[in-house]
Amino acid sequence: MFEKTFYATHPDMMECVSNEELRDRYLVSDIFRAGEVVLTYSHGERFIIGGAVPGASPLALPRQREPASAAGHPLLERRELGIVNIGGPGTVTLDGEEIALAKYESLYVPMGTADVLFTGEGARFYLLSVPAHRAFERKKMTLADAATMQRGSLETSNERDIYQLVLPHTCSSASLCLGMTLLKPGSVWNTMPPHVHERRSEIYLYFDLAEDDRIFHYMGQPDALRHIVMENEQAVISPPWSVHMSSGTRNYAFIWAMAGENLDYEDMDVKDICQLR
Repeated sequence: MFEKTFYATHPDMMECVSNEELRDRYLVSDIFRAGEVVLTYSHGERFIIGGAVPGASPLALPRQREPASAAGHPLLERRELGIVNIGGPGTVTLDGEEIALAKYESLYVPMGTADVLFTGEGARFYLLSVPAHRAFERKKMTLADAATMQRGSLETSNERDIYQLVLPHTCSSASLCLGMTLLKPGSVWNTMPPHVHERRSEIYLYFDLAEDDRIFHYMGQPDALRHIVMENEQAVISPPWSVHMSSGTRNYAFIWAMAGENLDYEDMDVKDICQLR
């Protein structure tokens, strides 16, 4: 059922690993495959990271196949799901109710939803699911509905709009926090100042990049920084002990998703750039 399982790591496990080992532990690739639902499992907050590319034929969110005790049960039996469309127009059908999603539009799907169906040629649905303790109201969000913050400047190459899609003041959830950041032309740095939040894990998906563009994603403890070179539509897992920030060869978009102990967006340990090593 899962393409790969990522296990929780200790910061000491960053020491002396090769670039390939670093990628193997944190980089999520090949998320969007035509005609498939691709799911990856991370033990960090028990995230499921996935993509659905329906093309000409509808695709259904699969039922659980593992472990044996869960086989046949709906994937969202005890989970909530965030969906963001990063492609052309598409439709998500939740237990028979159709909901249209254009590019950059998102949908919060509550725990207990039995059937999820994806349709739309050109649609590319990004999926993020975490365990939930109760069912909240399903909700579609456009960028106009989101709480929006303008941060940075062109002079410092980090002018960007931050759209808060699933947070308590926009859309209620059990533990999922979800949003999107769009960098302005001429800006390449994100998540400035860099920070750590020990009470949550985070997943970044980078997209809207050309084939020959790259992202340099920085991670690790502040005094032992490492980097992973990433391509379009790849995701990276950021453990609670890790800094996360990046720069690109041009402006780009990224979706950030968090889960953990709380839903407080501002709960972070901010690091001055001069503290990093």
